[in-house]
Amino acid sequence: MSIQPIRALLLDMDGVMWRDDEPIGDVPVLLGAIQARGLDYAFVTNNATRTVEQYQEKFRGFSAEVPAERIHTSSRVTAKVLSKRYPDGGKVFIIGERGLQEALAERGFEQAEEDCLAVVVGLDRELTYAKLRTAALLIQGGAAFVGTNPDKSLPSPAGEVPGAGSILAALQAATGAEPAVIGKPQPALLQAALEQLGVQAEHALMVGDRAETDILAGQNAGCRTALVLSGITSRAEAEAWQPPPDYIAADLTSLLDLLP
Repeated sequence: MSIQPIRALLLDMDGVMWRDDEPIGDVPVLLGAIQARGLDYAFVTNNATRTVEQYQEKFRGFSAEVPAERIHTSSRVTAKVLSKRYPDGGKVFIIGERGLQEALAERGFEQAEEDCLAVVVGLDRELTYAKLRTAALLIQGGAAFVGTNPDKSLPSPAGEVPGAGSILAALQAATGAEPAVIGKPQPALLQAALEQLGVQAEHALMVGDRAETDILAGQNAGCRTALVLSGITSRAEAEAWQPPPDYIAADLTSLLDLLP
């Protein structure tokens, strides 16, 4: 069976394009190099803290302009999935930041602390015990338990810091309930990006820094995969992953040199 040509890159951001506020390489040059190869691209991030507009501003801080339609976040996909389950919206308890709050509000969901349809959890850098307590009691009372993503940590210049998965783990320990996770490694986020690009999965390459989310999501969606070593996963972990990613590279710059 012939190998299908790669026509588009699906790119994670944290650990691929930057670590916190430090770029990994020259972002405008990288985007130009992708386009110079005749490749299309979209960004797919599990990080639910920022709105699409905030991500655009972050790219501008690196002197790059990225259209809104090329940025796909777990917060937006989570809100979309919830709206299919609850088409009229309703009360939810949110542990999360602006990106998740606004995505849910756009779909008719309002923040509340009682009689909630669901507890929706993303990364929250203002997490308190009071928030965990309210969420745990609501889940025990029958509210659906939904997570934007399972990332236990995020890369930063100082090292790995807690991610949304750490908050999910605390609530799971407190309640015994298993969260329904919407973001990577589930394929919904990638499918949204592929639909926007008009590209079939077999013609896309998922590029990420984390095997258990990015690479598994690409494999679940039917894409080829590339793991870059500029974020969380080490080379030893990448080489041990089964099935293995199609490419392993030091960073996005090195990966582009490997592509046919």
